Formats: sequence, C-alpha cells, structure tokens
Amino acid sequence: MNEEIKKFAELFDHTLLSANAVPAEFEKLCAEAREYGFKSVAVNSANIKLCREFLAKSSVRTGAAISFPLGQCSLKTKLFETDDAIRDGAQEIDYVCNIGKLKSGDYKYMEEEMRAITNLCRSAGVTIKVIFENCYLTQDEIVWMSAIAVDVRPDFIKTSTGYAKGGATVEDVRLMHETVGNTVAVKAAGGIRTLESARQVIAAGATRIGSSAGVSIINELRGLAASAGVGSY
Repeated sequence: MNEEIKKFAELFDHTLLSANAVPAEFEKLCAEAREYGFKSVAVNSANIKLCREFLAKSSVRTGAAISFPLGQCSLKTKLFETDDAIRDGAQEIDYVCNIGKLKSGDYKYMEEEMRAITNLCRSAGVTIKVIFENCYLTQDEIVWMSAIAVDVRPDFIKTSTGYAKGGATVEDVRLMHETVGNTVAVKAAGGIRTLESARQVIAAGATRIGSSAGVSIINELRGLAASAGVGSY
C-alpha cells in the first residue's frame, strides 16, 4: 500500500456497533481492518474477546464502546463496564458522557466522571476517548466539556456516537480542536462516509475518525491515487 494511503488508513476506527451483528460480521470487520490497515475496530464491549481472537498477531487495536449510545448509566456502572472490557482485552475505550448531567449544567459531575474513567484507563495503559454527542449540545457546552478535558487529559474527545440525530460537523471539530489545542486529540465520528467528508474533519483538526465506511473511503482514495499516478491525498 502506498505510504501516504497507509497513513491515512491509520486514522480510522473501523466500526460495527449494531445490536443485531453476528460473529461472522465481526470476523469480516476484523479481516477488513487487517487488510486496510485501520487503527482499530470499535465494537460494543460484549464483542471484545471475539475481536481480539480475530485480530490475534495483528497491529490493529480493539476498542470498546462504553455506555453506548445513550450514556445514561451511573458512574459506577460505567467504571464496571470499562474495567470488564479492559479485562476482556480492550485496548481503547470510547465512553458516552452523561448528556443529561451536562445539559443540566452539572460540570462537577462531568469532571468526576471523566477523571474516574480516564484514571482507570491510564492505570491499565488503555487509550481513552470521551464522546460528547454534540448534536444535543450548545457551543458553550462543547467548550465547557473541552475545557474539562484540558484539565483531565483523556487521549481524545469525540464528537458523536453516530446513533443520535446528528453526527460530526466541521464546525464542531474546529471548535473542539481550538479549545483543547495540542493537549487532547479530537476524534470525529458520525456521518463520515466519503473521502471528502473525512478530509474536511481532518482539516478542521481531527486526528482520528470513527466510521463504518472506512473501506469505501480508502478505496475511493486508492482510485484517485491510481488515476493520478500519485499517492497524495
């Protein structure tokens, strides 16, 4: 694979989060992640062991979605699910914040939640990403959560689950990136299904992309590179 295309593919978390997915679909997901060189597969926590088996001796990481997609679990429950996923082999955690607490202005709770889950992941050497679900938030709320992240220092803050009324927008990615600077990375997810949409969120500051369309995006990029006779994206 062309080196520039390889680097582009490494920005992607290849996702399968549907409730009715069966083992054969996870096997396909993991095979695609190997073939295309994606950074990770992102699955619900019940499927971590299975995906670790499919990805044995691979550099592709396995990521667990926690309290997905609503975020409406107690902190104790989120910590238990996070710990359980890590014990099953999760190398990355994407947890959904308590959106109701955030909307009510309980920033003390939001910091407590983020710090507790981040500390658990840090102690296990696991990458931690905080899902905001921006379609429900005002710009001020996005900034507040981003500011908390600057203090707590998770690895990533993330735009969306992809299961709400809206996904990643260029404006939200830019706002998050401008607020955290280089202290925390930004992951864009939700509705990123074309090469152009991926390029747009990267230009706005995203360094990781969650998508179930990674294969078609990389194939689109390969086609452009082949027709141009170059590997630039």
